[in-house]
Amino acid sequence: MTDKVTLVALNQMKRDGRKIVGVVLYDCQMAQLADRAAVDVVSVGDSVGVNMWGHTGETEVTIDQMALVCGAVRRGVTRALVSCDVPFAPLHAGIESTVAAAKRLVAEGADLVKVDVAASSVATVRALVQAGIRVWAQFGTEPAAPIAAQLVGEARLLEDAGASLLDFRHSGPVAGPEVVRAVNIPVIGGLGGGPWLDGRVRALVPALGCLASAVDDPADRYASVALTMLNAIEALCEDVRAGRPLRGAAPAGRH
Repeated sequence: MTDKVTLVALNQMKRDGRKIVGVVLYDCQMAQLADRAAVDVVSVGDSVGVNMWGHTGETEVTIDQMALVCGAVRRGVTRALVSCDVPFAPLHAGIESTVAAAKRLVAEGADLVKVDVAASSVATVRALVQAGIRVWAQFGTEPAAPIAAQLVGEARLLEDAGASLLDFRHSGPVAGPEVVRAVNIPVIGGLGGGPWLDGRVRALVPALGCLASAVDDPADRYASVALTMLNAIEALCEDVRAGRPLRGAAPAGRH
């Protein structure tokens, strides 16, 4: 799969019933691997603050930080669509601030921006679209089953506002299929999603066991990178202390 992913292609995948694969990541090297694996959407998430930098929550992440990470990921992707989260500070500051932040992320290489509608508004989505910015709108952050009709209404409003994709966070098997049927744009979901959606998105750092905490917990993952790294670092320590040559030497002048 070498063709560049487009929003038109994702809409066709929805119509054809082919699942869309999205991943959340934060750096150029992981982006290159995801692109080589032929994922469809690479999402630069504000979860970088918690997963990589030790922040207590996503709200601590700034637009300067998101722009830096967005540029790094963009340099690693040639095929997939690149989305970048607009952080909470500009969302809370209002529409003008959000549009300015989104334009900065697009300048760093984002094909579209993800907006948490609960932290902003449908009007914000509409303003972004009117500014020529494509939007992945996130909604449904609470368990959905008891309020399916309300969530269908929200999804339709977001589609009418011009959103290109929807991120239905906690869809569930009742509201999820209803929303998918109700709109013509792809509906993708994270941990609260399921096979009833048009696709799934998963953060690679926890999915691959890259978190330091993954060494000791029993969660089911696609890999245990942290354990591999721990063993490798211990082997490096042993080589240094034993006076042995070190492996993985960089070319002259690099470290």
